[in-house]
Amino acid sequence: MRRFKVSNDPMFEEKVTEIVGLYLDPPERAVVLCVDEKSQIQALDRTQPGLPLKKGRAATMTHDYKRHGTTTLFAALDVKSGIVIGDCMPRHRAREFLTFLRRIDRAVRKPRDIHLVLDNYATHKTPEVMAWLEKHPRFKLHFTPTSASWMNLVERFFAEITTRRIRRASYSSVDELETAIYDYLLQHNARPKPFVWTKSAGDILTRERRALDALDEIRGNR
Repeated sequence: MRRFKVSNDPMFEEKVTEIVGLYLDPPERAVVLCVDEKSQIQALDRTQPGLPLKKGRAATMTHDYKRHGTTTLFAALDVKSGIVIGDCMPRHRAREFLTFLRRIDRAVRKPRDIHLVLDNYATHKTPEVMAWLEKHPRFKLHFTPTSASWMNLVERFFAEITTRRIRRASYSSVDELETAIYDYLLQHNARPKPFVWTKSAGDILTRERRALDALDEIRGNR
């Protein structure tokens, strides 16, 4: 069964066109960063060692585990280079998001503009965040449509770090988990490879209209 959720964002077309434009034709003398938080990453300690991958057998791990706390990974993926700015923090409130924005501000050489692709999480729009952004006009925010976080390329990075590192090991503490995450970031940034966006805005909007037509047909048959 294929799963999907049609966005009900009244500005869906405008937001899709804007974000795809950033991916396919980024502004000159500017940086496009896809930003998000991977929250509640659990430090899971398996009750028995897993068996490694070998010919004729997949890698294994026990179904039961002990929990040793969680961390949140804040990440900003540079669309052009594939480099990721990342930080682990205990929570994902506006306070932590502001800390990460300051980290980005230090990392990106002035006076280059910084275009951030973000989802609609409330933390990204608090009065404290908006006040900070007003004082840092080189930051330009672009929000993905509602129920369309798949448009944020950093989600692909989160998928890779999850399958290649986080799920493949046991962690006896949050510190051990965060060490593994930072090690993965170092290895990734040593040989970065950008994710290439291939779909045009027209392709996405056509598929969305087809999905809406299918929903209308289903509702009409009820």
